[in-house]
Amino acid sequence: MEELENILQHSFRDKNLLKIALTHSSVNSHVAKNYERLEFLGDRVLGVSVASLLYKIFPSEPEGNLSQRFTALVCKETVAEVARILNLGKFMIVADEDIRENESVLCDVCEAVIGAIYIDGGVDAAINFVNLHWKDLIDKRVAPPKDAKTTLQEVAHVKGFGVPQYEIIGRDGPEHAPRFTVRLKVEGAADVLGHGHNKKLAEFDAAAKMLERISK
Repeated sequence: MEELENILQHSFRDKNLLKIALTHSSVNSHVAKNYERLEFLGDRVLGVSVASLLYKIFPSEPEGNLSQRFTALVCKETVAEVARILNLGKFMIVADEDIRENESVLCDVCEAVIGAIYIDGGVDAAINFVNLHWKDLIDKRVAPPKDAKTTLQEVAHVKGFGVPQYEIIGRDGPEHAPRFTVRLKVEGAADVLGHGHNKKLAEFDAAAKMLERISK
């Protein structure tokens, strides 16, 4: 566990907590012996931590914009991406090796680890962990993400362009700070490329660029 503790930058006083956070129900279905209860707790801690982080980073944004950013940062895809960056799949205790790549499980285990850190080190340790691994995922240069995608879909519908199509075409950069590239196709307009620290942020960036193009 020492290798994972170094990755997490948290040394557990109770090593068993981390073991439970990594244990899938396929190995142990007992309620106190797998990650499910810790995942429940970690999900709530993640929400409070991300909300606090956004509140500080965007002091001038209204509640609606903050909510849109929040949704993008705590969604399954984003949490699973953090799990991959931390290589949690390698350390999971599972009965079937295929489980290590399951996006929903990776998300749950990441949240369970947050819950374990909260119990072991307190609220400050958990918030510091989330700040460390989520702060770089916040793209401060683009408009609130979900708004751009929703608006694009509405505009494309009104103009008769059909449903926007997003395609991941690239990923580069180091594991701790990946950069995704998305191609966005909308009938009647030239394709655009979007970039971001995760798939959703790349899609949001592409949507904002396409909106600018088709709204002229």
